[in-house]
Parts: sequence; structure tokens; C-alpha cells
Amino acid sequence: MTHSLKNAVTAAVMTAILTIPILGLQLKLEGYKVVLEPHWQPVWLAVGAVFLFQLFRPFFARAGRAIKVPALSSLSSRMQLGTREQRVVIWVLLAVGLVFPFFGSRGAVDVATLALIYVILGLGLNIVVGYAGLLDLGYVGFYAVGGYTYALLNQYFGLTFWECLPLAAALSATFGFALGFPVLRLRGDYLAIVTLGFGEIIRLLLNNLTSLTGGPDGVSGIPKPSVFGIEMARSASVEGTRTFHELIGLDYSGQHMVIFLYLLALLLVGFTLFVTSRLVRMPMGRAWEALRDDEIACRSLGLNPTRIKLSAFTLGASFAGLAGAFFAARQGLVNPESFTFIESALILAVVVLGGMGSQLGVILAALLLTALPEMARGFAEYRMLIFGLVMVLMMMWRPQGLLPASRPHVELPR
Repeated sequence: MTHSLKNAVTAAVMTAILTIPILGLQLKLEGYKVVLEPHWQPVWLAVGAVFLFQLFRPFFARAGRAIKVPALSSLSSRMQLGTREQRVVIWVLLAVGLVFPFFGSRGAVDVATLALIYVILGLGLNIVVGYAGLLDLGYVGFYAVGGYTYALLNQYFGLTFWECLPLAAALSATFGFALGFPVLRLRGDYLAIVTLGFGEIIRLLLNNLTSLTGGPDGVSGIPKPSVFGIEMARSASVEGTRTFHELIGLDYSGQHMVIFLYLLALLLVGFTLFVTSRLVRMPMGRAWEALRDDEIACRSLGLNPTRIKLSAFTLGASFAGLAGAFFAARQGLVNPESFTFIESALILAVVVLGGMGSQLGVILAALLLTALPEMARGFAEYRMLIFGLVMVLMMMWRPQGLLPASRPHVELPR
């Protein structure tokens, strides 16, 4: 008990030292002067919670050993990649997602659309990080390339969303292929540093090429997607044509475009799921896993690590381009501040939290990380603090993720 008390006091003191500058002292503008305003209540709550947790931690450990709680790994082992259970769960999620916009509120559907964008990004980054084992901290750069591809091609050449969507994927894949060459000999932390620099270079170029990209203001007035060339607007932009609601005989409602964008995002998620699941079962996917496990053994088997790395970066970047083009169409505006390092960190957190190599885990993690902050608006000031705390706890108690991908293995009898 004495040892637990010492640990609890030490942890409480360290928590106070860390939280007082962040939560206890806040800047406030009074007229033309900036003053420090103390807020001690969140500090005491954090200190008290850490103290009680550390004090009763041995009791929780003994209770956990006494009560045999079924491990989550037993569930995740049955949901390994390619099993019937995982396919059933994914099909159920897609079916629920298909009917959700017709019963949910407009705000909920809009948040779900944003969550689906992160599902696409998470599944794309899962190729690079989860399957190939290459740590990419600049994935948001490909996301930005896709968004600006649609924005600039529409602004300067008048191309539509459907014409720009494959072009955005192709151009992002080209950037991913170009990034693959400088990092062919890099692994681990060095690879992460180079990819981080690539993401920042893309953002700074978008910020400084004012004559082309609009600089910090970005590109605005990006049109929404059409339905097979039919506009979803109150009135047609071209005289003599009819809009979508006039064609099907409905009264105009802004909800139509929100639902259409959601269904389009769901369609892109289904396409991404289909392609990535097929790739993983192909020899290319097996080569990614071989590279992730041991590059030297991969080379000894006659596989070319150069081609494997380039294919992972290229295909992963192409899905980021799809998500970027759709993001630009949904927002109607893109600027460099939409593609900061925080976005890369959030996408990487989706992959790590869900379980690297697990498609179902990535989907659930993307939904959780985007929907929960919107539901807890009262904690908006502490969003990043709570997010960091959750990631620390995950790394301590569940480093393999929520639903890790179970791999086939053989055990010798003892």
C-alpha cells in the first residue's frame, strides 16, 4: 500500500506540472491587454483522476486476474482478413450506411460524410503502413494533390468532377511514385522524416505559388458533383436544361445534395474496399507482407524490394487522390490549411488505432475518431489532449489496435 501511495503522489505531482500550463493558465483578451486567467478546476480533476487510478491500480490488476474477462483478441482472431465473418460485418456496415441518410438528420449525415472520407484515407494509408510496413508521415501531401487537381482543372479548364476524379487519382499516384525513389534505401525513423518533409513541401508550395494555387486563400467556388450530368441545384445554370429535382418531380431541398454527397462517399468507400481487398489476396499483397516482416528475407526469395515499395506508395497515394478530389467537391473550397501535419497524424492514428492491416478495424477507428469529437462538442478545447491520452493508453494496453488482423500461423505441439 505504501508503494502504491508513493506512485500515486508522484504521478499526481507530474500531472500537475504538465497540466497547469495547458489547462490551468489560459490567455484572455481584456480590451487591448492580454492577461492570464487561472482555471484550476480541470487541473484538480486531472490530478485527482490520476492519483486515484495509480492508488487503486494494484487492486484493479488483482480483480482482473481473478475475473476471467474474455479477451478482445479472441474476437479479432475470427475477423482476420478474408474470413467470412469480416465480410459479413463489412456488408452489414455498408447496408446500414446505405439507409442511414434517409433517417438521420442533416448534421449527422454531413458528419458521416466526413467520416467516410477518413475511411478512404485510412484504407489507402493501410496499404503503405499496415501491409508494406513503411511509416508514412506525409500522406496528407497526396490528399492535397488530389484536392487541388480537381480545383485547378475545374478553374482553368472547366473539367467536371467525374472527369477530374480519375485524373486526381493518377496525379497523386505519380507523386507517390516520385516519392518512392528517394526513400528506397530508407527504413524506420529515417523514412518517417523524409515523408514528413514531403508533406510539408507540398503544403508550402501550395501556399507560395500564389499565381497558380491562390496562395493562403486557396481556390473557392468549386462546383458540386452532378448526377450523370444533371445538376442538383435550385435552378439550372444552362438555359433550357432541367435540374435533378425537376426531372424526378420533387420539390427542391438542400437535403438532396447532402444525401447525394454521402452516397457518393459510400460508393468510393466500397470501391476502395473492393480494390484493396483484392490487392491483398494477389501476389502483390503477399509481397507487401514479406517486405514488412523482413526485407532481407524478402530479397533472398527473389522479390524486388524496389518494385514492392514503389507499388505500395503509388497505390496508397492514388486513394488519397480520390479522397482529396471528393473533399474539394464537398467543401467547395481548398486551401493549404486543410492539409497540415495534424491531418497526417490523424490518418495514421486511424490505422494504428484500428489495427495495422485490418480493414474492418480501420473503418471502425475512422468512424470513432471523426464522430465522437462531433458528439462531444463541450470538450472541444480539450480535444487534442483527450486524443493524445487515448493514443497513449492504446499503446500501453492494446498496441496491436482495436481489431488487429490475425495472420495464419502454425504451432508445434509441446
